[in-house]
Amino acid sequence: MLSDSEFIRYSRHLLLEEVGEEGQLKLKQASVLVVGLGGLGSPAVQYLAAAGIGTLWLADFDQVDVSNLQRQTLYDMDSLQHSKAETARAKLQQLNPEVEVIAVNQKLDADNLGDFVSEVDLVLDCTDNILIRQQLNAACYAWGKPLLVGAAIRFEGQLLALDPARDHGCYRCLYGPDIGERLNCSNSGVIGPVVGTIGMLQALEAIKFFTGTGTVPWGELKLFDAKNHSWHGLRVPKDPACPVCGVKREET
Repeated sequence: MLSDSEFIRYSRHLLLEEVGEEGQLKLKQASVLVVGLGGLGSPAVQYLAAAGIGTLWLADFDQVDVSNLQRQTLYDMDSLQHSKAETARAKLQQLNPEVEVIAVNQKLDADNLGDFVSEVDLVLDCTDNILIRQQLNAACYAWGKPLLVGAAIRFEGQLLALDPARDHGCYRCLYGPDIGERLNCSNSGVIGPVVGTIGMLQALEAIKFFTGTGTVPWGELKLFDAKNHSWHGLRVPKDPACPVCGVKREET
């Protein structure tokens, strides 16, 4: 049950018919792995911690650089050259000491992703690397864990919600392994609020998922054009030959 301090802290949630005490308890019992604590992960983890997600696993092997501060709102000048994971853990504990925050200050890959994915109820992909995205997608499908993927570059953002239990395509169906690294924030730039928008939406869909509020757009790629302030969506069909989610994998 909720403590007296939690009733006060989450009072605005408790006033919502869609959340209430039952929904807040579900958030308290939930665990989330956030991979990447940059422009997407920064706002996402702040809102998840503030919402009362019971356990947050924060994974990032990088250190804070001054060029990050234009969009990575979790950090400040005092954070420079410090571990992103450890800095994020300390700041989120200050924000909400009711939440358990675990810093994973190491590089995740195909060999160890399963160890972390298996521990949580939901995963947020807040990375900017195609290889780790593919590996994270594969790990989530292997363990049957829902995955919220965010991406942003220039004035464009993307949001993709994937659930291995549902009949839609996965990240591998959408972007094959032949799609190499072409553009990223480092070589093409990004406007800060676009990254923040997508990160906050990842947190929103996570909260909706745990509380059963509304509809999470599973299997639909949401495309945001910040210049024209417009959204477009498209369904991601399952590729029967996909080795991650298709018939070939099921037969194997």
